[in-house]
Amino acid sequence: MSYHLIDLVQSLDNPRLLVLGDLILDRYLWGNAERISQEAPVILLREEKKELRLGGAANVAQMIRGLDAQVTLAGVVGQDVEGEQIRELLKSHGISCAAIIEDKERPTTLKERIIGKAQHRHPHQMMRIDREVRDPLGKIAKAKLWDRLIPAIEHHDAILISDYAKGVCDEETVQRVVEIARLSGKQVIVDPASIHDYRMYRGVTAMTPNRVETGKAAGIEVNTIDDAFRAGRKLVEELNMDRIFVTLDKDGIAVVEASGECSHHPTRFREVYDITGAGDMVLAMIGVGAAAGWTAPELAKLANIAGGLEVEQIGVVPISRPEIVADLIREGHGLDTKVYEPTLLGLHLDARRRMKQKIVFTNGCFDVLHIGHVSYLNEAARLGDCLVVAINSDESVRSLGKAPDRPIFPAEQRAAMLAALECVDYVTVYNESTPHQVLEKIRPDVLVKGGTYQLNEVVGREIVTGYGGEVKVLQEVPGISSTNILKRMRGEPSVLPFPKPDMPLRKAS
Repeated sequence: MSYHLIDLVQSLDNPRLLVLGDLILDRYLWGNAERISQEAPVILLREEKKELRLGGAANVAQMIRGLDAQVTLAGVVGQDVEGEQIRELLKSHGISCAAIIEDKERPTTLKERIIGKAQHRHPHQMMRIDREVRDPLGKIAKAKLWDRLIPAIEHHDAILISDYAKGVCDEETVQRVVEIARLSGKQVIVDPASIHDYRMYRGVTAMTPNRVETGKAAGIEVNTIDDAFRAGRKLVEELNMDRIFVTLDKDGIAVVEASGECSHHPTRFREVYDITGAGDMVLAMIGVGAAAGWTAPELAKLANIAGGLEVEQIGVVPISRPEIVADLIREGHGLDTKVYEPTLLGLHLDARRRMKQKIVFTNGCFDVLHIGHVSYLNEAARLGDCLVVAINSDESVRSLGKAPDRPIFPAEQRAAMLAALECVDYVTVYNESTPHQVLEKIRPDVLVKGGTYQLNEVVGREIVTGYGGEVKVLQEVPGISSTNILKRMRGEPSVLPFPKPDMPLRKAS
């Protein structure tokens, strides 16, 4: 269940990672598509703003910082304005530039994207313009890079290589890093360039190629999960790696271990707005998790989440730990996963508290769900970020001295009906006559009751106020109660007449 992954993310320390690769500056020009130009049949954009973002290995470093890990970046920039802008952006994110050198023989790699919006909405990338040099570094520049890169390896928990084939990650440099890292007991994880020959990466711990890259390197077209396994086995064996993570876009991630063990980790459907940076986010998540000692399946599952969140963004946007936790909660939160026993519920609520969410709690039998319940549950949900409903078990209902035929519906059905309400986040069942044990275990911020109670009559109030929580009584819908409804169904005189609806039903014309 996702609570294990939630615990992994929330228990992360601050690992130190060293990132080697091609540094890229992403420049965005945003505009609104107002009309067609009179000069030519092209869309005319009215410029709204410009934005600078980190790309390539610089983006991987930024993603790592977004995950609250420490990072040192090794790479090359030109002696130009774009090089200065990259350094300024890196420093603003708390990324160490100690292993970055300047090379006056090459410009800083720049990718400029033009983003158009129609009627100030629905942004889409219209064009990209690149400025780059792909030649390998010269001897002097490479020597300067090595002087800063190699000594840094032993001071970091893992090394990531982000290769965009711009000349920084040549075979000699990669193999030198692998050699020193192995001697230091450090993992080396590579996001490879889109090339046919991966021999330059031999000996790395792991790599994260996508479907197309894997197919090119292995000579096997990757259309199915089994194709990914076959291609992965071939590359792991040929390159003497510990494992490979084959990213399969909408199909998730396929993992192949050196032992021959294979596993597939699907991902859920996402609204894809921009794939820019998704591979970088996957590498960052796997790198941080690997430095923390996570297993390959754990790495793949969390990389799916992180990469999935990234494609829902426009452009390159760092994904944080709280965002990953929130998505894990949403992912496992269908109707069948709203109902938990108190201990497991506590784990979920702990995750929400770390996200600074306010927990609201209410309890009752909820035997015959009616408009009064729905009204006050909706009102209760608006008091915080998460609503927990605790219901009496069947035995507990009978112990309250209600009519002999109560409960009308068993606890499983009552829980399912409550879980179907959008305003309800969690449902739990308790066997005791009071909710005291549940309250003591989950410690909500607000205890709510609906009906004619006075504050001093709310059961459990002393527990909640004792640790500084709030107790609130919400208004009832007059004339609506389970007892009243059941009396009418049995043909008995009801306590109060049913209220008239505020609004007549709409009739067909």
